[in-house]
Amino acid sequence: MDVRLSEEQQALRDAAAQAVDRLGPKTVAELDDAGRTSRLEAAVSSAGWRELRGADADGHAPTASAVEAALVAEELARGLADVPFLGPTLAADLRRLAGAAPSEAPETVVFAPDLSGPARAVGGVAPAAVAVDAAGARRALTLVPAVGGDLVAELVPGRAEPPLDLTRPARASDPGAAPVPLVPGGVLGEEAVTRWSAFGLALTCADLVGVMRGAIALACDYAAGRRQYDAPVGSFQAVQHLLADAHVAMEGSRSAALHAAWAVDALGAPEALAAGALSKAYCARAARDVCETVIQVHGGIGNTWDCLAHVYLRRALLSTDLFGGVGTNLGRVLVDHGIGEA
Repeated sequence: MDVRLSEEQQALRDAAAQAVDRLGPKTVAELDDAGRTSRLEAAVSSAGWRELRGADADGHAPTASAVEAALVAEELARGLADVPFLGPTLAADLRRLAGAAPSEAPETVVFAPDLSGPARAVGGVAPAAVAVDAAGARRALTLVPAVGGDLVAELVPGRAEPPLDLTRPARASDPGAAPVPLVPGGVLGEEAVTRWSAFGLALTCADLVGVMRGAIALACDYAAGRRQYDAPVGSFQAVQHLLADAHVAMEGSRSAALHAAWAVDALGAPEALAAGALSKAYCARAARDVCETVIQVHGGIGNTWDCLAHVYLRRALLSTDLFGGVGTNLGRVLVDHGIGEA
């Protein structure tokens, strides 16, 4: 694996960083600024980042690699971008694998209630599921068990769910919505579903890395400006140690996340899933520690609604649960090594 980014990848990362630096929320109050959100939505939509995993001109291979999608996901998470990306990107990849045409309307995907994997509709009825990253979504994609694998079907999302992540609202599935197959008879085999899950793991790992980067930057800015005993609290060795440990955890997570994204296109589906699972277990554990450290560095203000630290923590908790958290993915790693059962 070559960890160096190409000039095109650097330019893509920089473009995403510039968009979120300009239009991402800088305070908790700005999450309610509809004008700002609409401008960010327009920037992300016009850039075409959600279609990076859509089919290329030949109709089979993705337009961009999983690494490039992960770079965008990381930058958007760093700036707490409160417009859909993860859900539509997963949906575009699922459509490509199913051989379906690109969506003409905003859409996302649905997960099982515990968020550890994709929801499956059995018996022609909508599953008990949660549509994630569902702001503005008119449809959500689900899997329908079929002979030889799964069909990809669409359904209409239901009611809004109480938000855990303030930047990515969720919606429950509508019990009365009947799933409609995108491509009748087009069955995804186990390998395709496994590779899609590996991509999902890589994307959520990148999101967690971005969350850690943004949270650490928030804490460093606060520590540099907050003064106690006529000195910045960032000059105190105890605070420096906390932030140094957080930075080390973030950098280790970044390496693991890049490997998971590279593996999606470079390795076999089982190996890619194992790489994603290992990365997710590492990133999920690190992200929670880092976000809690950031709250601690902020002191009393870190526990208030007006501090952005809790917004980073909320986003990390949702990304941790998507495709399974630490325990679920450590189990996948053990299974890959022939220890235990799925």
